Parts: sequence; structure tokens; C-alpha cells
Amino acid sequence: MLKAQAIQKSYGKLHILKGVNLEVQKGEIVTIVGASGAGKSSLLNILGTLDTPDSGQIFIDGAEISKYSNKALSTFRNKHIGFIFQFHHLLVEFNALENVCIPAFIAGVSRADAEKRAKELLDMLGLAERFDHKPSELSGGEQQRVAVARALINNPALIFADEPSGNLDSKNALELHELFIKLRQDFNQTFVIVTHNEDLANMADRTILMKDGLIVESL
Repeated sequence: MLKAQAIQKSYGKLHILKGVNLEVQKGEIVTIVGASGAGKSSLLNILGTLDTPDSGQIFIDGAEISKYSNKALSTFRNKHIGFIFQFHHLLVEFNALENVCIPAFIAGVSRADAEKRAKELLDMLGLAERFDHKPSELSGGEQQRVAVARALINNPALIFADEPSGNLDSKNALELHELFIKLRQDFNQTFVIVTHNEDLANMADRTILMKDGLIVESL
């Protein structure tokens, strides 16, 4: 599902990624761990097409996306990739249903179809009674579940998450981690997750350790 070859990235004089090679199989849950500054989030952003490498190749489901134009990349990202971050980034002026629908609207899905899919996802995530609630009216765990539904709205094959439970208490964090496992079971989606949470790392199929801009271990 995902293959990265010889990924290099520098910011000014700071050499962040030093030739990273990585393969992730379809339906696999992979966590990336390591000390702060190891290059985890930089790698995730590049794999997820939010940033570009200085050199190297990235393939997603057989497509060499590192050769795509910005416009083609935006279209590919919207349709094939979902993102979940530590901070949910919900739009405060929109309710839960509207927030979830936004990526579908961008993809050209009709309002009726987008809302139907969004309601199904929110219902599955235990938020059937919260469609009309704005982010300020939701708990932290509920906000993150809305963000998960938003990431799933276009049925992406690949989901990237950066410290998804870092802003949650232990109960909500565990529920989110169990949700990832369920989503993989139900939809065979592939997850690549940067985390400091040992419980989440232990639940993954494979854990990758990064140090000083390189992958040094895969367990």
C-alpha cells in the first residue's frame, strides 16, 4: 500500500530525514515511535503528501505520487488519504455533520450523499445524537471522533495519524485506539500512526523506531 525509498529532507542546515526506506502492507497498522526530533512527524507529513522530500520516491497503492503536480496531488490526497491529528482542527462555525462532510464536498460528492455517509459514520462512532452540535459543545473525545469520521468520509485506503490520542485522557485514548483496530477489521484500511503512547504502539501490527532521521528498528 505504501512504499518510500531513500527519503531525504532538510530544513535549512538541519538534516531531518537521512535516506528513510519504508514499506507498509495493505490493512496493516504501523506505529512510528522515537524521541522528539527523530523525524517522525516530518516523515509522516511527507508520506501523507503534506510536504515534499528533497529527494526519494513515494508510492501509494502502486502510484508514484512523488512525481505528481500540486493539483494532481491535492486531488489524490482528498480521495485516497485520511488524516487525524493531535488537535482535531474542526471548523468552529460548523456543526459535527458539516465538519465531516467538507472533504466529500471538496471531492464533488452531492450534499445528499455526503450527509448520508457522514451520518452513518457519526452513528458508527457513537455520535448519532450530536450531528447538530458545534465543536465547542462536544467533549474532547467526541471532537476527536468527529475528526476520525471526517478522515473516513471519502473511504480512504490509507490513514495517517500524528499523536491522535495525545490530547485525550486515558479512557478516551483507549477508546480511540480500539476504534482504529475496529476500522481496520471492518474496512481493511491501512494506518500509519506517529505516537508516544506505548499502549497504542503495543496494539499495532508493527512498530518502527526512528532515531536521528533514520529507521533503526522494526518490530
